[in-house]
Amino acid sequence: MSLRIIVDDLTAAPTRALIAAHLAGMHENSPPASVHALDFGALAAPGVTVWSAWRDDDLVGIGALAQLDSELGELKSMRVDDRFRGTGAGRALLRHIVAQARERGIRSLWLETGSEDAFISARALTRARGSPRAGRSRATRPIRSPPS
Repeated sequence: MSLRIIVDDLTAAPTRALIAAHLAGMHENSPPASVHALDFGALAAPGVTVWSAWRDDDLVGIGALAQLDSELGELKSMRVDDRFRGTGAGRALLRHIVAQARERGIRSLWLETGSEDAFISARALTRARGSPRAGRSRATRPIRSPPS
């Protein structure tokens, strides 16, 4: 699948709808105290970059990078539209964000994801990038970039 991945300003209706669906899914599938998804205001904050992936005029997915310091970043709001799940779009978006993090000098990139069944795909995607499996009480894990 050929994707166009761009920095997103969060103003387009499809982007806002997918972020809203992502937030709703996080609240539906996580205990209330365990929802750490960023809302629109937090995604627009300094230090956070949001990318959107497009196939023609269709929004395929979104993902964000929160740069926590000069060498530490966290992946946020990774979501692929249900119509495009299983197409490799999530992997492409993740590769793009990891490459951007590397260009910024980030040496440790993390993704916090749930341990519930709704997050199986997210855990599989990060393990495919070299992330270690987390223990039962810890869902935060580093995503290791392969050496350049």
